[in-house]
Amino acid sequence: MSSRRSFIRQSSILGIAGIMGNTRLKAAVGTDAHVRFKERTKWSDGSRLVISVSMQFEAGGQPDNSESPFPQNMQKGYIDLPAASWYEYGYKEGIPRMLDNWDKSGIKVTSHMVGSAVLKNPDLAREIVQRGHEAAAHGMNWATQYTMSYEEEKKFIKDGAEAIRKTTGFTPKGYNANWLRRGKNTLKILQELGFTYHIDDLSRDEPFVIQVDRKDFVVVPYTLRCNDIVLIAGSNFSTDQFFNQVKAEFDQLYAESEFKKRMMSISFHDRIGGSPQMVKTTAALLNYMQQQKGVVFKRKDEIARLALNDPHSIRE
Repeated sequence: MSSRRSFIRQSSILGIAGIMGNTRLKAAVGTDAHVRFKERTKWSDGSRLVISVSMQFEAGGQPDNSESPFPQNMQKGYIDLPAASWYEYGYKEGIPRMLDNWDKSGIKVTSHMVGSAVLKNPDLAREIVQRGHEAAAHGMNWATQYTMSYEEEKKFIKDGAEAIRKTTGFTPKGYNANWLRRGKNTLKILQELGFTYHIDDLSRDEPFVIQVDRKDFVVVPYTLRCNDIVLIAGSNFSTDQFFNQVKAEFDQLYAESEFKKRMMSISFHDRIGGSPQMVKTTAALLNYMQQQKGVVFKRKDEIARLALNDPHSIRE
C-alpha cells in the first residue's frame, strides 16, 4: 500500500495530468523534481535526523514533601527526609555522572535549570555551561505559574533567568514551565524578555515557528514518550524497557527522515536519568544512534536558530 506522502504526490500528478500533456507531465515529475522534493525536507545544515537531549536541573529547588518514589502519606507538619535525599542525589551524583557521559559520547545537551536550584549549587551550574551545554530557564522555583498574574509571572520567569545568567554568565534563550503548564501570558512574557523559543508543546516531531505579538517565536517540541520521569519514575519501566521504547521511536523517526524533516526529543532528570543503570543504558542508546548516517545531536538553542533561518520551516 502506498505511503501517505506517495498518495498525496500521486494525487497531485493525476490532477496535473488533466491540464498538461503527457510529455510535459513526465518532465515535471522526473528525477530532478524528486531530488528537489527530498532536499526541501532536509535540515538546512544537511542533517538527516536531529536529536535533542534535555537534562533537567531541578533538584535543590523543590519544596518540602515534593513528589517522590515514597508514599505520599507524610503527616502534616513533618518533612519527608528520605525523599529530600532522593532529590539530593540529583546534584551530588546524577548530573556529574550525566556530564561525563555526554563528554564520552561527544554530544551537547540543553539543561533546563530551576533558578533556586542554580543558586543552591552554583558550581555545578557553571560546570554545565563550561562543558559546552546550553542553560535554559525553568522558572525560579517549582511554583505553578499558570495561576499567576501577568506581573507575578513575568517576575517569576525573569528572576529564574537572572539567577542563571548571574551564576553562569549564560543568558537563557529557551524556556520550560513546570510540567509544561504555561499560562495564557507566558509566551508574550517570554517574547518581551528576549527569549527565542519554548518547549512546552507536544504537537509535532519537528520545530516550528509561531507568531507572538506579530514576531517570530520558535517551538522546539518536548516529549513524554521518551522521558525518564514518566517512564522510569512514573511507570516503573526497567532500563531494558526504556532502551526499547526510545530505540523504537528513533527507528521510526529515522525512517521518516528520509523524506521529511524530523527531530527526536529525549529527556532526563537529574535524580533519575543520572543513576548508574540509566547512564549505562543511555550510553548504549547514544552509541546505537550515532552509528546511523546523518544523525546529529544539537542543543535546543541551535535547533531554534536553524528553524528561524530556514524558509521551509513550518509556520503556524
